[in-house]
Amino acid sequence: MKMKFAVVPFIVISLLLSSSLFMLSEASPCDGKCNARCSKAGRQDRCLKYCNICCEKCNYCVPSGTYGNKDECPCYRDMKNSKGQPKCP
Repeated sequence: MKMKFAVVPFIVISLLLSSSLFMLSEASPCDGKCNARCSKAGRQDRCLKYCNICCEKCNYCVPSGTYGNKDECPCYRDMKNSKGQPKCP
């Protein structure tokens, strides 16, 4: 009887750990799109940060190419920072 009670928590903990590790390794759909978009940026860290923010808010839409083409994603194009300038690279 004691063996059953020792096995159940072990199984539950194992399942929780394996599911959380799986979620950590899952890549965002924005990663590849933003890596391509920011590949020629002078400040890649900043470009990737804002590209990922915009991508998530715009249902994973990122314009093609490294510059321009913002008409492909109106949400991405129209997002502004606090100064009224374009937020998305």
